[in-house]
Amino acid sequence: MTETARPVRHSQTTITELMVPSYANFGGKIHGGILLSLMDKVAYACATKHAGTYCVTVSVDKVEFLAPVDVGELVSMHGSVNYVGRSSLVVGIRVEALNVRTNVVKHTNSSFFTMVAKDENEKPTTVPRLILETKEDVKRFIEAMNMRKVKAAMKEQMDDARSHIDIAHAATLLKDERCVLAWKQE
Repeated sequence: MTETARPVRHSQTTITELMVPSYANFGGKIHGGILLSLMDKVAYACATKHAGTYCVTVSVDKVEFLAPVDVGELVSMHGSVNYVGRSSLVVGIRVEALNVRTNVVKHTNSSFFTMVAKDENEKPTTVPRLILETKEDVKRFIEAMNMRKVKAAMKEQMDDARSHIDIAHAATLLKDERCVLAWKQE
């Protein structure tokens, strides 16, 4: 692929869907898995529009459900490419639910999907650079850069901590936690 660049607005995508009773969980609210599936669709749409090729989801970060979604609401997933690496893209998604009777819109959650562009042989391929045209584009790009650094540092710290867990002292380490230690050291 030749070195190209595309503006953020080129791949911005909104998908709106009516929340039907079959999407509800046992509590009568829309199941989080339904929302995640719809978010994955908008992340795919944004990433492929920017990359110009097939993309796959490699991680989902910061999924917090801020407000429940009700049957009958129109849910809109607003997606935008916030960051591009060599073959990866971070897509930010904002989810909003519209109550059509009251015309009230509520922000239900936001999330970040990391996608990787693939070539015809299923190998990672270079994506176009991202043209940052607005202050918000610049802010989101820098936030995504920082988030990637924090995520990498946390992974390194967790890997290091896991290798230093002293299982022989589990009873002492867990005495104030809400668990029952039934495992017996041999």
